[in-house]
Amino acid sequence: MQKEIKIAVVEDDENLRFLVVHRLQTEGYKVLEAADGLAAEEMILAEKPDIVLLDWMLPYKQGSEVCQAVREKGFDNLIIMTTAKAQDVDKIDAYSFGVSDYITKPFNMDVLVALIENKVKYAINNEKSEIHKFGDMEHHPNTHSLIKDGRKIELTILENRILLYFLKNENKIINRDDLMMVVWGYNSDVNTRTLDMHIVRLRKKIEENPDRPQYLQTVRGVGYKFTAG
Repeated sequence: MQKEIKIAVVEDDENLRFLVVHRLQTEGYKVLEAADGLAAEEMILAEKPDIVLLDWMLPYKQGSEVCQAVREKGFDNLIIMTTAKAQDVDKIDAYSFGVSDYITKPFNMDVLVALIENKVKYAINNEKSEIHKFGDMEHHPNTHSLIKDGRKIELTILENRILLYFLKNENKIINRDDLMMVVWGYNSDVNTRTLDMHIVRLRKKIEENPDRPQYLQTVRGVGYKFTAG
């Protein structure tokens, strides 16, 4: 690792916190920990960790409030929200709270480590910022945004994940179950209607005519296909 990466683990479940802290230390990260929202906010502002792993449900102050508070005070490093329910993800409005990404519980430690490694590679060591171009748009996944005609269009975390997956699998037919697995993760208890709703919202942001999509096309009975044209 080029530099020591400092990660703050904010989790009120003592056993889970112990496991996460231990695993991240084994991976060579410097780890700080907090068990409630008030302690977390103080620690984040004092220690300025590179990455914060922040539980959504916390005593004294919710994860979303902690996130908002530290963002308002100028903390702009990565914040990954951990949430117990896939549905809560819809409430994690990326840009109103300033969350960078999320992971749902129960998570697999290897998946968590891979997510963090990926963030370290792209966002912290700035290897290459992934920017994908299609049509007259640029997708900037690290900031959840699209640039179109010089205008910035904000994406939610889920829209961001969906679009990124399509851009990496251009012209391939993607079936709904695979897409849901990628976007919501393992313990996904979301239904296809929820996915379709996100697709509709994403189309409104990327398509000239969302009813006759040029990029994000429906493949009847299977799923979707993204064609950059």
